[in-house]
Amino acid sequence: MKTGGCQCHAIRFEVTGEAQDIYACHCRECQKQSASAFGISVIHSPQDLTVTKGTPQIWSRATDSGGTMDCYFCKECGSRLWHSADGIISIKGGALDERPGVNRHIWTQSKVSWVIIPKDDEQWPGPSGE
Repeated sequence: MKTGGCQCHAIRFEVTGEAQDIYACHCRECQKQSASAFGISVIHSPQDLTVTKGTPQIWSRATDSGGTMDCYFCKECGSRLWHSADGIISIKGGALDERPGVNRHIWTQSKVSWVIIPKDDEQWPGPSGE
């Protein structure tokens, strides 16, 4: 089991099961959402997540594929916690108490120039890996 929460500790959660995927996303949306060079995503099934303290707020946005992504965050400190779309959740790596290791990078065509990806890490330039 993994635990996590927001910056002010108003929201806490637990995650069971193994992650389906873990990656650093270098797309513009993740850069904007994290106000950084990339976002770290830990992919799980929705039933793996249990909120143990507080109630996250939800902001929804359209996705490039025409769907909707629900973005969960703390209303007190603004920390983004996870996203939900297409039957999966993407837990933000920084929201976990034990931060995940990453060896896969997606949307590297949008990577900022000063980020150096280790040569042995898997890289996907765009949405289809092309």
